[in-house]
Amino acid sequence: MNDQIKSSAPNRSGGRAARRAARAAPLAAHLRPIRAGMSGGTYNPLSQTDIENIHRTALDALEQIGLADAPESGIRHLTRAGAILGDDGRIRFPRALVEDTIARANRSVTLMGRDPVHDMTLSGTRVHYGTAGAAVHMVDPDGRRYRESTVQDLHDAARIADRLDNIHFLQRPMVCRDIADNMEMDMNTIYACCSGTTKHVGVSFTEPGFVRHGLELLHMIAGGEDKWRERPFVSNSNCFVVPPMKFATESCQVMEEVIRGGMPVLLLSAGMAGATAPSTIAGAIVQAVAECLAGLVYVNAVQPGHPAVFGTWPFGLDLRTGAMTIGSGEQALLTAGCAQMHRFYDLPGGAAAGAADSKLPDMQAGWEQMCSSVMAGLSGLNMVYEAAGMHASLLGFCHESLILSDDLIGQALRCVRGIEVSEDTLALDQIRKVCIGGTGHYLGTEQTLGRMQADHVYPTLGNRMSPKEWDEQGKPDLVANATARKHEILSQRAAARLDPATDARIRARFTIHLPA
Repeated sequence: MNDQIKSSAPNRSGGRAARRAARAAPLAAHLRPIRAGMSGGTYNPLSQTDIENIHRTALDALEQIGLADAPESGIRHLTRAGAILGDDGRIRFPRALVEDTIARANRSVTLMGRDPVHDMTLSGTRVHYGTAGAAVHMVDPDGRRYRESTVQDLHDAARIADRLDNIHFLQRPMVCRDIADNMEMDMNTIYACCSGTTKHVGVSFTEPGFVRHGLELLHMIAGGEDKWRERPFVSNSNCFVVPPMKFATESCQVMEEVIRGGMPVLLLSAGMAGATAPSTIAGAIVQAVAECLAGLVYVNAVQPGHPAVFGTWPFGLDLRTGAMTIGSGEQALLTAGCAQMHRFYDLPGGAAAGAADSKLPDMQAGWEQMCSSVMAGLSGLNMVYEAAGMHASLLGFCHESLILSDDLIGQALRCVRGIEVSEDTLALDQIRKVCIGGTGHYLGTEQTLGRMQADHVYPTLGNRMSPKEWDEQGKPDLVANATARKHEILSQRAAARLDPATDARIRARFTIHLPA
């Protein structure tokens, strides 16, 4: 419920204030009208013929064009699996190899949290929203300014995300610009995220040689390598390709290392439509699908059945200026179309939605974020990345916007849940009772009161006051209230913090930049 609404009536047992307090209390998980993993899939911008044409064209691209720049180890894995190394150095993928890989690949992947309550099962049209990205700036909405992001900012983002019901995972949303050494930055990224949230975490590695150190840190957090391998609560966001149609050599080597270390992989293809991918929506989807299918073959050639997320992330481009258009309708369609392809292959998949080109959490950000967030959810996208807090076409991250996105995603998830049609919800008996000898309205009826929490999503910060009440309450400001909520969360000790003994061992082994 809207916690800004306050009653001026005196408190009394069973009175209006008591009822409001009861409604404002957090609902038990099983009673919430929305939750992680709800099924979408009702929005289909592509016809079945469109889907089959995209699939066929992607297979043609892999068989006829292939990908360049595979590392020597990748060439060995892929050619052993049945790919063909051409005289031009490009790896080409026979259709039968790709189709066999799709047939054998995992239909379901579970991305685990440090706390099992946050485990996410990626299959079918189950939808999850979370953060991602590599923003280099923090957005200060009060001062309307940008500054470089720090490891403390990242840790604070993790702590905030841990407290937001509709943020289901935390993939690193920003770069620690205050840490110059790349290995220290990678280790501190893991530490800052994992000590801030018990939800699933996604991170990247700058160089292949850093992976073993990252795994050592994760073993320490988990309580041993065996416990880590049993429940890997961090995945690797891996940009294994440099579009168009080239392998990213070092990232592929990172991918091989994390696979051996038992870490799930996000196969991330991020072409820019009109620059590093075709300018048409269909063409950009074709290339992203082809590149991720190549990645799927690669992963299964290294270790059959390894958990991988099919990460088609094509982005839009303003062809007048060359600026990214992450908040555009074209971006929303790119993501929704990719989600349909994931469903066609019956593979766990992810793409980007919910980010804004707007520089601040303003009206432009609202329409940009909601448009793609809703369309991604309705299309049944398993992992909606960059769905909270991201501004300036992925260059800026905002804690206040992260908090406001919790409300926004709540409304998007209500759209995902859809309309329940049953004898009870059709409500003929209720209509008859109210209209024939009844009160003439439905306020206060048993059915209305009984379903008000189960059917409706109420914003935490979104303001539904009348203008008169809004004026009487001092004209509360949405962003100011989000800032107050941020300070309230960060004033409390992080529930995800590591135990003192483990933390001391980690600090003795690694240079941790956050204060103890």
